[in-house]
Amino acid sequence: MIWFLRHAEAEDGSPDAERPLTERGREQAAAAGRALANMDVPIDACVTSPKLRARDTAALACRALGVEPAEDRRLEGGPFEPREVVEGRGEHVLVVGHDPDLSLIVNRLTGAQVRMQKGGVAGEDRGELKVLLGPSELSSLARAR
Repeated sequence: MIWFLRHAEAEDGSPDAERPLTERGREQAAAAGRALANMDVPIDACVTSPKLRARDTAALACRALGVEPAEDRRLEGGPFEPREVVEGRGEHVLVVGHDPDLSLIVNRLTGAQVRMQKGGVAGEDRGELKVLLGPSELSSLARAR
């Protein structure tokens, strides 16, 4: 199963690749990781865009998941082949990136018309959209245990 996490809320500004998360963004990222952990999602690996806001989102989310994020330049922006990015990394891989890329990929893989929210998660398994959660739902799930 591929899990997609759109980077959390980031500050405006440039250069684009160096935009840090806001305080709210840091909370969103940590909540996403805790929510996945509370749902007993067995994340085997995490692959992230090298842009700062995605790297920080991945690092905060992965603390609760017990995995270390690995950077992949294919996730910087623009189309990528998700199956190639996750190949050999395990059954449940978290991919942290940007929109519109993630929304388009979820659509291409599942046919579902989605718009990934900042700090939101989608889960795809064999062409089926299994999960789509926004940051408010993830925050509730993060507090569940």
